[in-house]
Amino acid sequence: MMEDCLFCKIAAKEIPADMVSESEEFVAFNDINPRARHHILIIPRKHIPSMNELNETEEDDALIGRMMLFARDLAKEKGFNGHQLQFHVGRGGGQIIFHVHMHLMSN
Repeated sequence: MMEDCLFCKIAAKEIPADMVSESEEFVAFNDINPRARHHILIIPRKHIPSMNELNETEEDDALIGRMMLFARDLAKEKGFNGHQLQFHVGRGGGQIIFHVHMHLMSN
């Protein structure tokens, strides 16, 4: 956990969030500035600043794969009839909080 990371603090339950789902590896919560009727952020509990900082290891590759499956299962659980998955990578890509997170959005 990074001490000054907002998402690490949410994952550790040091800062409240409107939680949607949790697992051993991931936390999902409603975005405070939704851009869709349903706008959920999914974060790994492991601190990784951005997709560019992923270690080129089987562990991190598998983590991102499991994150995609977590999003798929959450969308099914919520009954979404179609959805979008989105990552912002780096400041130039619109990333504001430097902890890897996936946007799961559905109208």
